Amino acid sequence: MPQSFQQDCVELALRRFRRGEVGRRALLSGLAALGAAVGAGPAEAQGGRSLVMVNWGGIANEGFGRFYGDPFTAANPGVRVTQDSTGPSAGRIRSMVESRRVTWDLCDSSASSAVLLGGMNLLEKMDYSIIDRSKVISPGFALEHGAAPYSFSSVLAYDSSKFPTPPTSWADFWDLRRFPGQRLLRRDALGALDAAMMSLGRAPAQVYPIDTRAALRRVGELRRNTVYWNSGSESEQFMRTGEAVMGQIWHTRATVLARETQGRIKFIWNQGLLQPGIFVAPRGNPGGELAQRLLASMLANEDGQVGLLGLLGNGPTNPAAAARVPAELRGNNPTDPENERQQLVLDGAWWGANYQQANQDFLDTITG
Repeated sequence: MPQSFQQDCVELALRRFRRGEVGRRALLSGLAALGAAVGAGPAEAQGGRSLVMVNWGGIANEGFGRFYGDPFTAANPGVRVTQDSTGPSAGRIRSMVESRRVTWDLCDSSASSAVLLGGMNLLEKMDYSIIDRSKVISPGFALEHGAAPYSFSSVLAYDSSKFPTPPTSWADFWDLRRFPGQRLLRRDALGALDAAMMSLGRAPAQVYPIDTRAALRRVGELRRNTVYWNSGSESEQFMRTGEAVMGQIWHTRATVLARETQGRIKFIWNQGLLQPGIFVAPRGNPGGELAQRLLASMLANEDGQVGLLGLLGNGPTNPAAAARVPAELRGNNPTDPENERQQLVLDGAWWGANYQQANQDFLDTITG
């Protein structure tokens, strides 16, 4: 199964820490804002109410308590937040809810999973009398069954040494005559089919509903000229070594490549796929309203969101946070107004209803 963006964020943070590019405090602060490191609140919280946040990697548990949990626990005496890093897959959420043994309060998920699981009555609806919709940049970041405290993008990256004229769109990605060389896609339909539709001339506003037959035929055209990645580090390696000269990869990895190759590998925001980092609350979670309040505080945490961009490149979703991004980071921020306007926001409703079949058809297409 391909690695999730959330898992790759933790991997990138650890790599930067080991290289000495960021200190321990910055690491903890960034992971806390992401929700990848969560610790207990003040000592007086012991014996009080507890919230469990579930993510894809567990490191430096005290980070959440120090840099993100303290403001929440200060406003809610007797509350502590703990971390479960066993991975909140859709299957595990479903099993927990259906067995009526829910121990998780908030889970780092996705827009498509929020729609899918919400439609199966496995998630709590977001209480927008508690969560402020004005704290996100787009309706796609505040869904019926989930809300996004961070964002990320899938972008077109390319080796500029191979192309005197740079590619500017997914139509160029599919043009092997003008832009020869091996292509790179994630081993997953999400992102690939959206790009395929744009390569066929669909304007971003007209991509959904995706014509899956047309998109899969388009993917099939590149099958013999494409390698497929499962993890962020793998996508980076394919581009570094030249095994692929053009690829659809996460903007965080594209940013690393642009910096570490001194601009040989570049990327464009045009027709990027902007995706919300959605948190969901399993139905019947013990925290109830308190879990909703914790998520509301994550959306309102401008400092944490800007800090996360500086550490990993994840985009703020709070409009006020985006406006506070330092000038030197704006070019790598997916939700900077200049970058955001060039991109397509993922339609979580379409993917939630169609992901399982579309992904199986995609895998059959690239392996057939």
